[in-house]
Amino acid sequence: MLNVTLKQMRYFDALARQGHFGRAADACAITQPALSMQIRDMERELGTPLFERGSRTVTLTGFGEEVLHRVRDVLRTVNEVEDMARAARDRLAGRIRIGVIPTVAPYLLPRIVGELTARHPGLDLQLRETVTPRLLSELADGNLDTAIVALPVSETAFEEVALFTEAFVLVRPGADADRPVPGPARLREMRLLLLEEGHCFRDQALSFCNMTASAPREMMDGSSLSTLVQMVGAGLGVTLIPEMAVGVETRSADVSIARFDAPGPQRTIGMIWRRSTPLGEQLRDISGIVKDAAARTAGPLPVS
Repeated sequence: MLNVTLKQMRYFDALARQGHFGRAADACAITQPALSMQIRDMERELGTPLFERGSRTVTLTGFGEEVLHRVRDVLRTVNEVEDMARAARDRLAGRIRIGVIPTVAPYLLPRIVGELTARHPGLDLQLRETVTPRLLSELADGNLDTAIVALPVSETAFEEVALFTEAFVLVRPGADADRPVPGPARLREMRLLLLEEGHCFRDQALSFCNMTASAPREMMDGSSLSTLVQMVGAGLGVTLIPEMAVGVETRSADVSIARFDAPGPQRTIGMIWRRSTPLGEQLRDISGIVKDAAARTAGPLPVS
């Protein structure tokens, strides 16, 4: 009889996601040797390797890929049992795993974490910041309880609750403060600095300018809004950022902020979770707290 533990399955899943022992160990909050030992014990128990070890990365073997699907089914079921137990307690306590997109996390998380922990001291908040496609995948797999993303996601498996709407603003070099605000057609002719591929905010900015991601243009990509703003301050171009980011990102850069004439670009931020989760009532309660916190954050407009 096999003696593969849930701990080993969780470490196996993490290593399959990360493709690197060090990053997987960090994700699991254990040391790399401890994770390596658990993976070796699991392979020994199964009698065959799960990973091919390279000098820098690891990849699943064919057998490992087959095992991964079944391990994730097991972990999803275990997570659902945990969710049922939490829901049965009928109170907000215990672990809540929240994913947030990078263009929201730095500006909203400090406020909502304080609100949630003040109102519900028994909550164990576990936060994950990454791009929308990864959040949707991890939410579907049961590795997150909820995610804060730009709506709509148009996935029938997820419940969506709108939290707030916010405008995009134009960031230009400080010397351009008195110039007319360009419209979408003019922006297409300028060097528009955008987030790198994978960020939904990039797609939203391109949509406002009526540009496609594959269209040739003079551009530079950044990994964060902070990088984009600093690039603008250095005179490399212009960019768009969400209004909630203005106070944080522009305070140390020689840039000017301009708002577009109506109808300007904007986005709706919301919370999503699996329709099947037993935590639906608790997550809706959390969404109300997040909405209240967002309403007190400069920039966003509450959704009625």
